[in-house]
Amino acid sequence: MNIDSINRGIVLDHIQAGRSIEIDRALGLRELDCSVAIIRNVRSDAMGKKDIIKIDEDIDIDLDVLGYIDPGITVNIIVDGVITEKKHLSLPKRLKNIVRCKNPRCITTTETALDQEFVLIDPARRVYRCAYCDAELGAGV
Repeated sequence: MNIDSINRGIVLDHIQAGRSIEIDRALGLRELDCSVAIIRNVRSDAMGKKDIIKIDEDIDIDLDVLGYIDPGITVNIIVDGVITEKKHLSLPKRLKNIVRCKNPRCITTTETALDQEFVLIDPARRVYRCAYCDAELGAGV
């Protein structure tokens, strides 16, 4: 398979195999008016298999969304066909308007103008807690 290199844009690398479609939806990549290549199940010495997403345009990407879905992702910024910057992600300490609280008694259910905020309470298990009602949420679910 031959996927062309990009001249200016972003490459999301080291995505857990099978998570690229979730990232596509979360970032709204289908709405972009540029080339987006989703490459699934690429052989990787370190990971066994991985996904890669190539975006042929320099766009703003919410790194908290990516870190929440898969903190192992590497974000490569490409300028003139060369990687000019590599960003290594981690679980965000706070999530704001990325996920919704599932507790029907949470104030965010009735007060829809409130931001949906979650705080990381257990990085090892990837568990977040709602800032308003303390409901727990597992990451990437």
